[in-house]
Amino acid sequence: MDINSFEYLLTLVAPKIRRRDTHMRKSISPGERLALTLRFLATGESYSSLQYLYRVPCQTIGKIVIETCEAIVEVLADYMKVPKTQSEWKEIAIEFDQKWNFLHCLGALDGKHINIRPPPSSGSYYYNYKQRFSIVFLALVDANYKFLYVDIGCNGRVSDGGVFRESSLSSAFQNNTLDVPPLEVLPGCTTPIPYIIVADEAFPLKDYIQKPYRQTGLTTERRIYNYRLSRARRVVENAFGILANHFRVLMTAINLAPEKVETLTLTCCLLHNYLRCHTEAYTPPGSLDTEHLLSHAVQPGKWRSEPKSLTNLKKQGSNHSKETAKLYREYMKDYLNSSVGSVPWQNNMI
Repeated sequence: MDINSFEYLLTLVAPKIRRRDTHMRKSISPGERLALTLRFLATGESYSSLQYLYRVPCQTIGKIVIETCEAIVEVLADYMKVPKTQSEWKEIAIEFDQKWNFLHCLGALDGKHINIRPPPSSGSYYYNYKQRFSIVFLALVDANYKFLYVDIGCNGRVSDGGVFRESSLSSAFQNNTLDVPPLEVLPGCTTPIPYIIVADEAFPLKDYIQKPYRQTGLTTERRIYNYRLSRARRVVENAFGILANHFRVLMTAINLAPEKVETLTLTCCLLHNYLRCHTEAYTPPGSLDTEHLLSHAVQPGKWRSEPKSLTNLKKQGSNHSKETAKLYREYMKDYLNSSVGSVPWQNNMI
């Protein structure tokens, strides 16, 4: 975060975190409160460690961090919004087509586990398949690595299908309350298909979700489809990677109540979007995955060389796909292998 981004953020949150001086002592300034909170989010240091750096007691730090995070969530709320009109959704789809050559894409979906210290008497409620305690962080990301939607807080033992099924995003798509554009015909085709979000094998195949074909018995056409879809879906992997490597509190087993961990994670997401909009210092060249100009081979971003922190959701179990969802995937596969929808390098990537 550069100084200008910090100062602008401070002007937004200062009225909400400023405290009055008393006859006994001066209050901790808004600037120091914000700096302390950002330090905690960026490093994941314990309150005990921070008290020596800022000369503030642990108990006070605990209050400052949560209060400041709540203020950041309030003032930066506009930096993360689910589109509400067809034109807004189409802008996202156009960007996915221009940057990642995947039509009708409304976002990339993925979920991760955030490790926590289990609350007292919680038993195995937060115990996940990786034999750790966690809450689930589900996110939809646009073509510019910014979060459009997050769902944080489901306990880590819930299956992958259950996490998405219980999310408000799934409910909104099923009830058609997002004003998503109607079915449209792809260029050179005759059958209309829906606008979709792309995901990996951890999610069910639905009319509005496309995921790769299984790795067994793949034809050339299906391999190309899997490559093109994974190329578009890579934005959510990069978003998670950059988020965790800049906000290293997410790389620890956070020793706070789950509801406070939700607040911290949401704050990190909003700060991520804020910094993506305001400064290039947040994601300098080389930090994100890139492609070679000629070969289009993936050149991994620097975040991939860092220790892994956010673990994937468990792969899909017994989620049953509708026949229409399978047909839409076949139509998209045929389009991506056609003369209209193909890209020159795709056969070299499989």
